[in-house]
Amino acid sequence: MILNNTKIKTERANNLICWIILGIILLIVICVRSRLLEIPLERDEGEYAYCGQLILQLVPPYTAAYTMKLPGTCFAYALIMLLFGQTIKGIHLGLLFINCLSIILLFLITKKLLNSRAALIAALCYAILSVSPTVLGFAAHATHFIVLAALAGTFLLLLCLENGRLTLYWGSGFLFGLAFLMKQQGIFFIFWGGFLILYRGLSSRPSSIKSIVMRLLIFGAGAILPFMSVVVIALLSGTFDKFWFWTFKYASKYAGSIPISEGVIFFLTNFLKVIKGFELLWIVALIGILSSFLDKRLREVRWPILAFTLFSFLAICPGFYFRNHYFIMLLPALALLVGIFINSLDYYLSSKFSNPFLNFIPLLVISSAIILGINEHKKYFLFEKPVVLSRVIYGANPFIESIKISEFIKSRTNPQEKIAVLGSEPQIYFYSQRHSATGYIYTYGLMEAQEYQLSMQQEMIKEIERASPKYIIFVRILTSWLPKPESEKHIFKWVESYAQRYYEPVGVVDIISPQVTRYIWGEEARTYECVSPFTILIFERRQAPN
Repeated sequence: MILNNTKIKTERANNLICWIILGIILLIVICVRSRLLEIPLERDEGEYAYCGQLILQLVPPYTAAYTMKLPGTCFAYALIMLLFGQTIKGIHLGLLFINCLSIILLFLITKKLLNSRAALIAALCYAILSVSPTVLGFAAHATHFIVLAALAGTFLLLLCLENGRLTLYWGSGFLFGLAFLMKQQGIFFIFWGGFLILYRGLSSRPSSIKSIVMRLLIFGAGAILPFMSVVVIALLSGTFDKFWFWTFKYASKYAGSIPISEGVIFFLTNFLKVIKGFELLWIVALIGILSSFLDKRLREVRWPILAFTLFSFLAICPGFYFRNHYFIMLLPALALLVGIFINSLDYYLSSKFSNPFLNFIPLLVISSAIILGINEHKKYFLFEKPVVLSRVIYGANPFIESIKISEFIKSRTNPQEKIAVLGSEPQIYFYSQRHSATGYIYTYGLMEAQEYQLSMQQEMIKEIERASPKYIIFVRILTSWLPKPESEKHIFKWVESYAQRYYEPVGVVDIISPQVTRYIWGEEARTYECVSPFTILIFERRQAPN
């Protein structure tokens, strides 16, 4: 009895120490993210923020803003802004909480699969990598929300695999369904959940096919519910055609536009950027795969963890774009593999050697890998101001300038008046709190070599002419359009004649250098000659079209 009490007290003490260390890890994340709360929104964030703003105004998705992404992240933004305010700081504060919840869930999952030490290593790795600039971790991309939903679904699924409660299978499926709703790539985590149910069912003795099928059906019913809810909303609001076109018909064209050979080049190019400074950590993760086969203690969890890694990798592959922030979906698996290696190395050293100093080698390895990465990006992690970082990371993209442009627009319009941004800068709508005259808040699709290119341009033109917006903001920056040699140029010819006939220039934003942006307003804007190729023209309506 005394031994049992001593053992219980020791376990409680160890558990308390683990939670204290996890708290320190979370505190590090909070310190880094708190310094980055005011970094200007980029395009994806601007899209989610504007669409979330519309949702808070009870405007159904795909009514006033077209997007090929499922609306889960927009709903998440709406909730964040409801709690923390419709500001840059509010959005990034919401991301801070999302990130911390993901770290805690990864810790709990790894603790269940491995042990507390491996769990702390995994939590630390994910914490540092998910906030790093190599994956644009400061921005509230959909991938952060996918990870949270997928980890929550995984943790609940591990619980129900232990106690067999069927209602938990439904709840787990629902959470995985939310991962898909955040963005289409999240569907691979549903496959991961299904694999885990199948694997555990077939591994148990005796295995029951009927029981496995029942669990998969209940899990699937939960997984499909979030998507079906959006379909019902689209049907009731009369936007189903738009919803289906943008999220499936056009999205499939977009996803299939890059050949595999070009995708391989994209992967290698972006992968080198993603691992920059953290190369040792990625190498350790690769060795973790080998460790899962060499360490006999991992026999039961080997294939689930490797499957999780595989499905996480597949989640970054659709379309073969391999953008930096896509790799956020791979980071939990990476962190798990690092935890496996450090855990196996620690076990091997302690069982083969009696020298206590050798026990510090695993800690030295992981510390070195993380310190090297932080040192490589020390300005980002420790010193640089958010506005400076935005310019360093995004170059001449007008994310900083969008704030002043929006202030100008907001001060000269009332909430009922519409504006039109010709370019892919939806953050302007969010900042100015003004509705778009067109559902086309991105113009990339208008330049892509796909069959809808011209019809999209014509539809955008008709919507703008019909709304007769008070202001037109013409973004003359290539990265806001990404035109190709074969792109249809009809919309550029139209805006030139339309603006000349019905509008007058009242503002010019000239991004002259990383340090200097010139803002020209009023009469001077009519005669100002732009210095750089990175300019934005603001036109005010002087008469309405007939």
